[in-house]
Amino acid sequence: MPLSLSPVRTALRRVALASLLLLAPAATVLAAEGNAFDLAGPSLRVSVTHGDVTLPLSQVPNLTAGDRIRVVADLPVEQSAHYRMVLAFLRGATNPPPKDWLADVRTWKPKEAAIDMRVPEGAQQALVFLVPDTGGAIDGVAKAIRDQPGAFVRASQELNQAMLDRTRLETFLEQIRTREPAEVARVSPKLADSLAIKLDAACLLRQSDPRAGCLAQSGNAAVLADSQTSSIAQTLAGAPANIALQLSATPQGGFGYYSGYIGVVRDLARMLGAFQSAQLRFIPALSVPREGHIELLLNTVPSFRKPQSVLVAALPTVAAPTPPVLTVKSAGPFCLTQPGLVLPVGGAPLVFSTAYPRAMTLRVPTAAGKTLDLPAAADAAAGGFVVGATATPAIALAEGGEARLQGFWGFQPFDGPRFRLVSPAGDKWQADGATLVVGRDTPLTLTGGAASCVAEAWLERGTQRRAVAVKAGVDGALALTVPLAGMEPGPVSLLIRSHGVAQPRRLDLRAYAEAGSITGFTMHAGDTSGTLAGTRLDQVTALEINTVAFTPAGLTRAGTNDRLALTAQAPAAAQWPAGEATGRATLADGRTVKVPVRIVPARPDATLITRSLSRTGAPPAVPLALAGDTFVPQDMLITFSLRAAGTTRFAATDRVEVEAGETGATAQLSLQLQDDHVAIATLDPAKALGPAARGPLRYRLVRDTAAGDWHPLATLVRLPQLSAVACPAGAARCTLTGTGLFLLTRIAGLADTPVPDGFTGTTLPISPPTNGAWQLHLRDAQGAVATLAAP
Repeated sequence: MPLSLSPVRTALRRVALASLLLLAPAATVLAAEGNAFDLAGPSLRVSVTHGDVTLPLSQVPNLTAGDRIRVVADLPVEQSAHYRMVLAFLRGATNPPPKDWLADVRTWKPKEAAIDMRVPEGAQQALVFLVPDTGGAIDGVAKAIRDQPGAFVRASQELNQAMLDRTRLETFLEQIRTREPAEVARVSPKLADSLAIKLDAACLLRQSDPRAGCLAQSGNAAVLADSQTSSIAQTLAGAPANIALQLSATPQGGFGYYSGYIGVVRDLARMLGAFQSAQLRFIPALSVPREGHIELLLNTVPSFRKPQSVLVAALPTVAAPTPPVLTVKSAGPFCLTQPGLVLPVGGAPLVFSTAYPRAMTLRVPTAAGKTLDLPAAADAAAGGFVVGATATPAIALAEGGEARLQGFWGFQPFDGPRFRLVSPAGDKWQADGATLVVGRDTPLTLTGGAASCVAEAWLERGTQRRAVAVKAGVDGALALTVPLAGMEPGPVSLLIRSHGVAQPRRLDLRAYAEAGSITGFTMHAGDTSGTLAGTRLDQVTALEINTVAFTPAGLTRAGTNDRLALTAQAPAAAQWPAGEATGRATLADGRTVKVPVRIVPARPDATLITRSLSRTGAPPAVPLALAGDTFVPQDMLITFSLRAAGTTRFAATDRVEVEAGETGATAQLSLQLQDDHVAIATLDPAKALGPAARGPLRYRLVRDTAAGDWHPLATLVRLPQLSAVACPAGAARCTLTGTGLFLLTRIAGLADTPVPDGFTGTTLPISPPTNGAWQLHLRDAQGAVATLAAP
């Protein structure tokens, strides 16, 4: 989720912006970001054994009590300064760990250089310390851990969070740094969506090279959190630390201008200040997971003089396994034989940026009662899991069966979402009975096959061959547009080639010549447009009625009949009374045809008199007042009165149709008649239009099959449900509590508090009010503002 707390929100924005800084000279970046983790430290080889399975730390999202951890320091052979390595387990901020939860080894002794230890029951965090081998140093570290474990708990949380966020940004950079600019512009939005990084799309569009520096300067980018990582705002709640994430470019570190790791600027004196002494100084080390080992990056030059530097690195949290909750981004069905089949998933960026998912397969049930396991690999650029190294041959699938993504999340078995698959193995295409008419493109629907597996289709007539446009239709049907312009009537063949099938399927059809006919033209009195019915109406170029010319405004087809909308070029048509007349249609070849004209009674219409609001449930705990009378809250009943317009007279069977412009939801309301000129209607927006309804509301009067013109009713907005607002005496900030805070864009007081996209928190720190009130700017409509009075 986007973060909103300052300075954390600003810090996170800097992460995403800097993640796209690919062309800035390294010297410039280093000069600006001198406190980043840009110093290469030692490496650790860490493996974790759970039961009978041993994995490198890069594949372990969390530790579990009873796991056996083996840690070995990879120090250079020529290392002259001796380090002792300490593995310490913590059990929370207020509970010092027992002495036997700390183990240390002398790294310069080959036979003693490894720590092999089980995760104790009750442990919550694990840290590795590299301590200079000096008198009393190891005792000083142990004393610091036991005296105030909370500081090290916080360090574990922050360093783990920084590492996880960094994997997302590094994955993004690794994916785009070798691509051409045009390809970067194409894949960047998909990468950003997979990794939950928000991009400045406008910058991508206006730059010839999308790797331009403007991507690092926009104020509209933010790193989003996900269900597998707590937000840094939550991690630092109440912590006296000012943390910012940034990208660093360090050619010395081997990354060049395309640096792919995060630097964290910290106030070290505050973070671990309680334990800085004349003897020791604690330095956080950012862990960079690699296959079989982790590299430690430092943001401070280690000192071997007093106070000597102690390196602090975090291992994964000791907690119950939490597999990712993946969401399927498309209902499918997906074609099993599609080369490079992508199963689109989202909701857990760490699936794409870490090695935590392993041995992933797609288990496919077959019609033979067996299962087929296909390897699946997460691909951020593809937006999901790519199935199979090669194309899967066409096989019959179990009827109604669904394939399941499965594997392991670290040590834990992982059952992912299910997907509807289809295979062209049993394709038996049949046409829907529509008539193919020569001389124009004709829509045709085919059923009986796997539409999503169709690679191409073409039409054959003798030596003629034409490509046919295809797309997957509703309920597994295949929608085609058959090109028959310039073709003579007679037999034709439609050939359909599907992925995984060697030979195309052939469907023999016949194309017919159509004799066009015009049934008549119908319009309502008072209108300036109407509808022409018949066949081959694509040949009609104009219609004239009583010297008034009508021109085509859109052709639709219903079965074998056409419907052509025509609009008058003079307002005189609106004055014609109901009745019958005769017109003349002009065809494309110059011929004219008589057309029967029927003018039916005017469509019903009504104007708005007034409206009022009322509440049916209990009032909110903290009331909000909308500014102006244009906006209407979604949780209020809207009662409005209408006056019959023109020749309209209200009848008991009349209805009012209301539409929410933003969502397109509609509802028909009954009328209470004052008399045949005035009627009353009541709308409950949430019930009638759905909880997502918002934006401009409009209404029209409906009588039988005739509907009047649309008229504006109000602008519907959704309000957050506030439960409390508190401003402690003397405090520089107030706290707003409630749900639905994502419905706000910003809160105006003495200073503005922006609310980022997708905010899911229930509290917001805000500045004190201006003139005793805050102005809450709503997301649903431009200019919509709610006033919140100060307590």
